[in-house]
Amino acid sequence: MEGRELALACAKALSEKKAQDIVILDVQEQTVVCSYFVIASGRSTTQVHALGEAVEEKLEKIADLSPVRKEGLREGRWGVLDYGDVIVHIFNEESRLYYYLERLWDSGRNIEHFED
Repeated sequence: MEGRELALACAKALSEKKAQDIVILDVQEQTVVCSYFVIASGRSTTQVHALGEAVEEKLEKIADLSPVRKEGLREGRWGVLDYGDVIVHIFNEESRLYYYLERLWDSGRNIEHFED
């Protein structure tokens, strides 16, 4: 599964679990770490955790992929799932506003708001 296709699959899994404000950022010209960030918000710590689980389950099912690394989902403030070419960031609303990753990585033409 290519990077863009993987990012879209992650965004779709998040959308199916009612994540808010899903964004796909193409960062391949800005970093060598990955090609895409998928960023989304959950309304509660419980939903942040559930969103992470939904992404993991969907990618395991459709592509037999597991994250290389995952952090923070238990705490429910900011969880990260690293799929190599795609890194998924799931925030609670307060943490998303504080860190505002879109502002840091937006080049003016690399941001896509996902709507299913």
